[in-house]
Amino acid sequence: MQAVDAVSTSTICIGAGPACLTAAYTLSKAGADVTVLEQDPVYVGGISRTVNYKGFLFDIGGHRFFSKSDRIDKLWDELLGNEFLQRPRKSRIYYRRRLFDYPLKASNALKQLGVFEAVLCVLSYGKARLIPNKSPRNFEEWVVNQFGRRLFSIFFRTYTEKVWGMKCTEISADWAAQRIKGLSLGKAIWYALVPQKKKPGGPVIKTLIDTFKYPRRGPGMMWDAAAAKIKVNGGEVLMGHSVTGAAWDEASQMWTVMAKVQDGSQKRFTARHLISSAAIRDLIPALVPKVGPDVVAAANALRYRDFMVVALVVKDRNVFDDNWIYIHDPDVKVGRIQNFKSWSPELVPDPALNCYGLEYFCFDGDDLWNSSDEALIALGRDELVKLKLANAEDIVDGAVVRQHKAYPVYDDMYQTHVDTITRGLEKLFPTLHLIGRNGMHKYNNQDHAMMTGLLVAENIVAGQKVYDPWHVNQDAEYHEEGYHPKDEGGRLVPRKVYAEKD
Repeated sequence: MQAVDAVSTSTICIGAGPACLTAAYTLSKAGADVTVLEQDPVYVGGISRTVNYKGFLFDIGGHRFFSKSDRIDKLWDELLGNEFLQRPRKSRIYYRRRLFDYPLKASNALKQLGVFEAVLCVLSYGKARLIPNKSPRNFEEWVVNQFGRRLFSIFFRTYTEKVWGMKCTEISADWAAQRIKGLSLGKAIWYALVPQKKKPGGPVIKTLIDTFKYPRRGPGMMWDAAAAKIKVNGGEVLMGHSVTGAAWDEASQMWTVMAKVQDGSQKRFTARHLISSAAIRDLIPALVPKVGPDVVAAANALRYRDFMVVALVVKDRNVFDDNWIYIHDPDVKVGRIQNFKSWSPELVPDPALNCYGLEYFCFDGDDLWNSSDEALIALGRDELVKLKLANAEDIVDGAVVRQHKAYPVYDDMYQTHVDTITRGLEKLFPTLHLIGRNGMHKYNNQDHAMMTGLLVAENIVAGQKVYDPWHVNQDAEYHEEGYHPKDEGGRLVPRKVYAEKD
């Protein structure tokens, strides 16, 4: 179908997630023309959207609003004002029908395991310390060295393998050493039993915060507000627009972007700057001129972990009051269960009911992803009952939401691939800006993704590269101690172990 006349703007943003909406809002405040193209016909916010099912509101994963960046915290308040609730933070680990404190506390863990199991764990730990593996090659060997095999099996193996779709023997020891750096069972017991004095004015530990801000009707409220303010400032947020091509003209220093509209028509846009939060693997084929074969190969080698939420409406029996619980039971496929009423009572329209979000990690095309909604709801129902978190007769309804490319996969080669891609793109496209989790193939939290969009927008307004968004801090969370390194080179994520060649 013939394209309509081009719509001219200053900047085009591909995607209406936190990164691009932050960039667009910042640009629109500065008086720049900006157009956001979002393929979803209904929701803005990307993975931070809030889905509405018969009046029940739920997240695609939980989104606590807490940031160490004052700029991001102020931006949240600027966008949403007094629509925030201050909510109690509570998460626990489910294992053998018991709930364990999270972050782990040694005294609680040993008590909940029972005397017999606790003794076996301590003996297993002692054996590991007396006869250590001097050259641990993978995640499993490293954790067993530090905690013993029994504690590894209880608190590390099952959830890690559910999330990443890899065996712990395929994940590098380097990742384990960084992710749970400095923690020993003895040290954990010491911190659990001996009160620790907090230094006045000391830093707030993200993993140990007692409360957090949360929009009263879910995180989608934030991004609906951002989209509305962009429009008030003269920008556009166009829903149901899927980008099919982006051509750069060196002579005019302009982009021409083609988008397919939901009704089947096409639109053409021109702009000087192109900001993309789309998955790199999806963006590369759309670019003109075509990138080199090394860049194509690197993009095709990037992998993604997909994700589903099975939302079950239940009669509220106050079974647990956590925001979410991690499921360390190997007999079920569910990895984490959200309690949406604990995020905000306003997410549940009937106080006699609740809504649990069962999270399943998968790959697009596997058996779980290809299951029908009916089969997934039945699976969720069966697993919730099996875990003794609901009675079958109390589950009254359900819905399924699938999320493509929820987590970029970080194997040993991902950084090499990203470096190859960014070098190739910089040579060909001087005004192409990659931001956000999938746009940069970085496991950014929401506030980090927003910061990348904010800095790119400020670069555009300044007319020069004042900030490097690739240096946005991605401080990995050391959950066990709540420790944050000041400067880590990259996100601390599992890397696959490759056999050494002779």
